[in-house]
Amino acid sequence: MKPAQPRVPDPKALAAVQAVADLADPYSFAAGHGELFAKAMSECARWHAKRSEFYRRLLKLRGFAPGSVRTLADCARLPFIPANIFKTHELLSIPRGEVFAHFTSSGTTGQKSQIFFDRWSFSAGQRMVDRVFEYFGFVAPETKTNYLLYSYETELESSLGTAYTDNYLCKYAPVKGVFHALRRTGTGSHEFDVFGCIRSLQHYEAQGLPVRIFGFPAFLFFTLKRMRDLKIKGLRLSPKSLAFLGGGWKGHADEAVPKEELYALTEELLGIPQARIRDSFGAVEHPIPYAECSRHHFHVPVWSQAVIRDVRSLEPLGMGKPGFLQFLTPFLTSIPAHSVLMGDLASLHPGAGCGCGITSPYFVVHGRAGTSKNKSCALAAAELLGSGR
Repeated sequence: MKPAQPRVPDPKALAAVQAVADLADPYSFAAGHGELFAKAMSECARWHAKRSEFYRRLLKLRGFAPGSVRTLADCARLPFIPANIFKTHELLSIPRGEVFAHFTSSGTTGQKSQIFFDRWSFSAGQRMVDRVFEYFGFVAPETKTNYLLYSYETELESSLGTAYTDNYLCKYAPVKGVFHALRRTGTGSHEFDVFGCIRSLQHYEAQGLPVRIFGFPAFLFFTLKRMRDLKIKGLRLSPKSLAFLGGGWKGHADEAVPKEELYALTEELLGIPQARIRDSFGAVEHPIPYAECSRHHFHVPVWSQAVIRDVRSLEPLGMGKPGFLQFLTPFLTSIPAHSVLMGDLASLHPGAGCGCGITSPYFVVHGRAGTSKNKSCALAAAELLGSGR
């Protein structure tokens, strides 16, 4: 029996929000989508204005009326909230008793974004991930699979967003075995077990089952680098294996390699075809799944919109021009994170130029702005590499 479909808290006030979240094809933009998305954003803004004093004051300060959002272009005028605000403030649009799930963004150190979900927002977000994996053909319910997770081995009470996500992704193919690269030490910290990763991969090759690798690309690279340094013979994992990465390099940007190089090295040393190696992009402040297409681009799905803003004026920019990345999505009813300005520098490009068949625009991430104190999961994890690589 299929699980019950997620339902918005107020079907009358959030009818367009429900309609946008119910869109089943992640990249199929039917006629009228822009108007529907704009209506959903207007509904969402009204919802938070009534329930969040912070957001209500923001709208008043900006002199903005949610009802003025009528077209897709109008959505870019919605007042945005910088993602770092969620590192210092708990912004809720629901009573605490209605919090269904709570996630944080950072690892062992650094400032943490506090993100809260009601049952609707949590379930709708999960369904989006389901549909992205189905679209790319990554659901294999009949195939026993081994997993190497480049993420944190969690305690039962952990609220860490990336660790939850990587474990959640294991549901798309039944689990034979799992190895976590970032092992618990028993003292509240983690250590990167590079030799355990290599042993697990060798064991998985001998079993002959597909292997799925999830998590931070930096750890995959340092595993492969150690294999190469030790002159370990390249493995030939099942061609049905999948590497689905995410989190970026952040604190080790000076050691990062182009993803083309990482993908080539992964294919060389693990035997995973590059078509089965994908990066992902996401943040707890904006929990929309962005997954690389077959041409390794991040296309914007039907549940969100991306805007690039000038780093000085914060005005929207045209295609191909780098600036701050802003995301919009109407499905979050628990927190006013429907218009968030990220700390990432990116550029937006026409989807037709990709060649994969997806026509929605795609964005290219060029780096991250900010200071060393604003640490994310990937940055905290990267600090563990010092003892592991």
